Amino acid sequence: MIEKLALVAAGGAVGAALRYLVNTWALHHVPGLPLGTLIVNVLGSFAMGLVAVVLLERPGAWSHFAPLMMTGVLGGFTTFSAFSLDTLYLFERGRIALGAAYVAGSVLLSVGGLALGLLLARRFLA
Repeated sequence: MIEKLALVAAGGAVGAALRYLVNTWALHHVPGLPLGTLIVNVLGSFAMGLVAVVLLERPGAWSHFAPLMMTGVLGGFTTFSAFSLDTLYLFERGRIALGAAYVAGSVLLSVGGLALGLLLARRFLA
């Protein structure tokens, strides 16, 4: 367990550093637009699709790298990739209504949670 945790932590550091670099680049080249977040979310989701097939759907010699790559690197880079994978798996399993509800609920609840956090922090910490 400690070995897997160390892999996740190391991967998370790499993913977070990569996210920072992408966001810094995007802010420098396209100021005022959250292009970095969009790039990270799309690239992370794409990478999660590739990695899921290699490490989960075709388990073998490389499958022990799943915690490092999926939870660590891609989780540090973007959690949107995990959300995208969960959504696609629901759709692929024919659970279309549940997948659509998951997407709508995730977006609305996440944005709502962020708004509530901002409101409370601005009210009580400002």
